[in-house]
Amino acid sequence: MNYTTKDIQQRVDHYISQFKEGYFSPLSLQARLTEEVGEMAREINHRYGEKPKKKTEKDKALEEELGDVIFVLTCFANSLDIDMSEAFEQSMSKIESRDKNRWTRKGEGSSYNE
Repeated sequence: MNYTTKDIQQRVDHYISQFKEGYFSPLSLQARLTEEVGEMAREINHRYGEKPKKKTEKDKALEEELGDVIFVLTCFANSLDIDMSEAFEQSMSKIESRDKNRWTRKGEGSSYNE
């Protein structure tokens, strides 16, 4: 299934709108995002790092952890009335401009040109 950021924001809003409590406060969402990113980092460390899982720990799909991060980020954006597509566009424009000569392009010899 393919979702646009608008689809994702609408689906999350539809889900959250069912509950009287609504979205958590920005501070609570930041704490929750930190928690979810930590869970994703732990899974990455188990898979690609030097820290093996305990025998009692279940395997978690990295996709599930990334999905949790996307959900909380979407809650954050929705609660602050931020369009994720616009936020992404602003970020990519900044990165594409600032870092356009920073990395070695495929087929070129030198890397950082600044």
